[in-house]
Amino acid sequence: MTTDCVNPVEPPSVGSPYELLLTAALLIPISHYLLGFLIISLVFLYNFMEMHFFQDLFTGFRGQPVKLTFNPSSKLYHDVVSMCKILHGRYLSTPWLCSPHLQTIYQHYFGFAPVVKYKRQIFIASDGGTIALDWVIKDHYHVKRTANEVNDEVYYDGRNPIMIIVPGLTSTSNSSYVKILVHEMAKSGYNVVVNNHRGFGGVPITSDHLYNAGRTEDLRKVIDHIHCKYPEAPLFAIGTSIGANILVKYLGEDKTNVPIIGAAAICCPWDLLIGDRFMNRGRLQRFYNKALAVGLKAYAQLHEPVFSRISKWESVKRSSSIREFDDHATRVVDYYETVDTFYRRCSSSKYVVSVKIPLLCISSLDDPVCTREAIPWDECRFNSNVVLATTQHGGHLPYFEGLTAKSVWWVRAVEEYFSVLKSCHRKEKAPFVCVSEDGHENMNKYDWEDLIRPEESPHEKQNANIEQDITRRKGFLNIIAPVKRSLWVLVYVALVTSWPIVGSVLLFSRERFQNLFT
Repeated sequence: MTTDCVNPVEPPSVGSPYELLLTAALLIPISHYLLGFLIISLVFLYNFMEMHFFQDLFTGFRGQPVKLTFNPSSKLYHDVVSMCKILHGRYLSTPWLCSPHLQTIYQHYFGFAPVVKYKRQIFIASDGGTIALDWVIKDHYHVKRTANEVNDEVYYDGRNPIMIIVPGLTSTSNSSYVKILVHEMAKSGYNVVVNNHRGFGGVPITSDHLYNAGRTEDLRKVIDHIHCKYPEAPLFAIGTSIGANILVKYLGEDKTNVPIIGAAAICCPWDLLIGDRFMNRGRLQRFYNKALAVGLKAYAQLHEPVFSRISKWESVKRSSSIREFDDHATRVVDYYETVDTFYRRCSSSKYVVSVKIPLLCISSLDDPVCTREAIPWDECRFNSNVVLATTQHGGHLPYFEGLTAKSVWWVRAVEEYFSVLKSCHRKEKAPFVCVSEDGHENMNKYDWEDLIRPEESPHEKQNANIEQDITRRKGFLNIIAPVKRSLWVLVYVALVTSWPIVGSVLLFSRERFQNLFT
């Protein structure tokens, strides 16, 4: 009997898990890897650039509603802003600019700017400083032509409203967003003038004082000069970015002693110290910080003879941020102890509570330069002369809308706001004293609170009196409610401790006596 020996079949050799994983990975086409890498990159870029395309898509491209913050008793809101449809609507950004960074970059490099012609006037400040005032030339202007085109007189109807524009940090009358603004305001019938900062607009620095975020003296003198020259013309003002900070600070400092009827502050930084911390926090913010510092250094190099004499010139040339520039130049020239001291004293957030004229403030919550953390919500709500409009999107000043990005939302909003305000106000002679160049005093002021309203019918007056009486009674009941509640609680405690049975009865029938405790 023979026995067959069967050799067992050996299983195939199995490699390590890493070898299997590598083998499987090599079987995947390289195009799939490229597609995955592209998707991951797009997701990262979408979040890094703070895009909101899908948010707009899922809401049907209706945009986000504008949030208004104001004092409940605000006459400005009830009589003016409540009539502004744009401020009670929604803002939808241009779909292909669905990012605050894309909007800001597009505005700087590719933004559409209409053709605007200016007539320049040179204003000499009391310290010898030179300020360029660029007046928009319109068809109804009658310009006196002389051999020297600079500082020619511009003649027009002295009662026509004047709009004063205060531009941003390194902006001038030739900046794209400034041209869009002045073009729309001129079309609406305003005589528009751009108040270029010292050293900007092609004029030299002729004194040892520089412009900064808190210097209001130049704006004050320019406004007084325009008011003295055209005392019958209603004056309005719009400030953007740093220009908004200067404008709000000026209005808060001078309170009622300003000849301005109404003003608007667009993308104001509010608190410079908080803004400085914000600009050094994120990567994109540090990029903006360096970009603005480059603009400031170019401004300094343009006026090198002055800067080299009054500032730490070598340190200024090496500045890589706004803070470093302010530390080596602005702080030194204006004798501030530290940069933080300069930022604290020049912030407009503490002045907004003192503003005594109608002020509309517009800020974007996704502003990549002026953080939402600095917005003075409580101060704006406290002051009945201020209305704060905030939007979810908009970037730093662009606010482009429409498929072609040719329209700017905040420009339309402020144009409507000033149109309603202008139609409501009535000019009043009052104690604002303007001393003209010839020594005469003009006492002119516009009392914005004296609004023109249609007369009420007897039936409307009766209803209004009834509503006031009901409101007065409700207010009285609201005042005594805590006292009444406390009194009955004390009575209840006394009964429970003195006569437990009576207290138990009251507790059992608490629903019947519930109104006594509310």
